[in-house]
Amino acid sequence: MTTPSAVVAAVVAVLMFIMGNFSLHKIDEGHMGVYYRGGALLKETSSPGFHMMIPFITTYRSIQVTLQTDEVKNVPCGTSGGVMIYFDRIEVVNVLDSNSVYDIVRNYTADYDKALIFNKVHHELNQFCSVHNLHEVYIDLFDQIDENLKIALQKDLNKMAPGLYIQAVRVTKPKIPETIRKNYELMESEKTKLLIAVQRQKVVEKDAETERKKAVIEAQKNAEVAKIQYEQKIMEKESLKKMSLLEDEMAFSRQKTRAESESYTKKQQAEGNKLLLTPEYLELKKLEAISQNSKIYFGSDIPKMFMDTSQASPDVKNVVNSEVVFNYDHDTLLDTE
Repeated sequence: MTTPSAVVAAVVAVLMFIMGNFSLHKIDEGHMGVYYRGGALLKETSSPGFHMMIPFITTYRSIQVTLQTDEVKNVPCGTSGGVMIYFDRIEVVNVLDSNSVYDIVRNYTADYDKALIFNKVHHELNQFCSVHNLHEVYIDLFDQIDENLKIALQKDLNKMAPGLYIQAVRVTKPKIPETIRKNYELMESEKTKLLIAVQRQKVVEKDAETERKKAVIEAQKNAEVAKIQYEQKIMEKESLKKMSLLEDEMAFSRQKTRAESESYTKKQQAEGNKLLLTPEYLELKKLEAISQNSKIYFGSDIPKMFMDTSQASPDVKNVVNSEVVFNYDHDTLLDTE
């Protein structure tokens, strides 16, 4: 039979277990804990780890303070032309500063992303679509939607919830009515064909341009080769001309040297003759020449011989002026007196 004290101890143990089980809680890494008591937010926050609280009176919420991605799905959007389109999924990558957790939870509750991100995405997208037509939203300006949405969200958050930062926004291609989609696909097909034709034309033009450049390069090469050959011929002609001039100069020099040599020789001969050909020597040579004749006639009636006896000796003059005739044919000396 159990005693009352044992029952009390058991009850206390059960109560302690229940209180310990509901008062002990864990905050995961990358999160912060906020606490409510009687529905009022307490200023106390907790970091990752185990913590204690009063069970059944105090409750807590774990708030993520690391990078997270919120997905906004099936966002309707009406264009300026009245066409309704739907964005299947919009991803907003954001991060909450741990120092701003209390203020943001107090102003926008622990589910702050619904008011600050989800609702703002709907609002900003509809604002964008309302001032653009379908072609701009679907084709022309689609690549700008994510950046514009990020800028608009961050601009409002800087005023409404400082400490919440948008890192990136990713927008999927919107769903459009089937008939319009087929028209766009057909248009894209035709556009692709046009682009192919344009690219083919560019290729042809590029090939033609390449051939033209090849022809120009070939012509330039031929012109340069011809120029080099022409310059080479000119150099050869100039070399031949220089060689001819050198040969002429050498020939002229040889002739001049020969002429000077001959002139010098003749001059020397003349000077030698001048010394050799004295009147006596000339007279002797004349007599030697006369002595070679077979007949010699002397007398006053015969023509005088071509003799210059002005410089001759008296004996020679007597011989010339005598009237004696020598006849060597008869070996006889004739006296004509």
